[in-house]
Amino acid sequence: MLPHASDGWGGPPGPPGTPTSRSPIEESGAWHGEEADQGVGRRPGGPPHYLLRHVILLLTICLPSARAVELHLQYGALERMIAEAVFTQDGRRYVHNDKTNKCNFAYLERPQIQGAGGRLRIRAKFTGRSALNVIGQCVGLGDAFTVVLMATPEYRSGNIVLTKVTAAGDGKTGIYIRKVCSILGASLERDFKYPLSAEAKRILEDSSAQPGYKRELRDFQVPAIRVTDDALVIQADFALVVK
Repeated sequence: MLPHASDGWGGPPGPPGTPTSRSPIEESGAWHGEEADQGVGRRPGGPPHYLLRHVILLLTICLPSARAVELHLQYGALERMIAEAVFTQDGRRYVHNDKTNKCNFAYLERPQIQGAGGRLRIRAKFTGRSALNVIGQCVGLGDAFTVVLMATPEYRSGNIVLTKVTAAGDGKTGIYIRKVCSILGASLERDFKYPLSAEAKRILEDSSAQPGYKRELRDFQVPAIRVTDDALVIQADFALVVK
């Protein structure tokens, strides 16, 4: 199956005049955090990461001025956090179009996260199709396979980002799969941002439990992030002023 040169997903060309300078994933903003607060029961300002909230609130009580606090996020919990923030459409994350388009779409689902050699290893199922609707029938390319993403997490400008991202089919290859993987890897490295600083500020400065005391988060820094065999370890420095 040979992908068409004009379609990032390997399908048939679009109608005349269709822009092709940006890939479908670039247009979708697939990993941007601004979509994370959509959905039932989600508060403005970020996804409902209840586990992270409880841990940070515990640090607030015990350590009003904390230096070199380590937050260990085991991978099972990290998977649930990412699912809440990213895989929000019936457990899927559409990276091209949506479920209303039956012939031209792409999505990821069922992410599994592990540590491997100091990097994150993310396995997810990819399903995609690049086809034309011809008299009610989808004519074109499509495939479903397990994709393996390798990435190194870093803290930059208040966000956790993923760097040095690679993607490959797990035991399956081909021209279509290689093209899809190259787009996924570049998109994830460019677009994925988890706003850790903003989320910490929102949680730590929330004085609803003690309305008589105003809180102010200062000097929030993340000197290091480590990937171990069983957890993502975030080292955080901050000061919390209670007024």
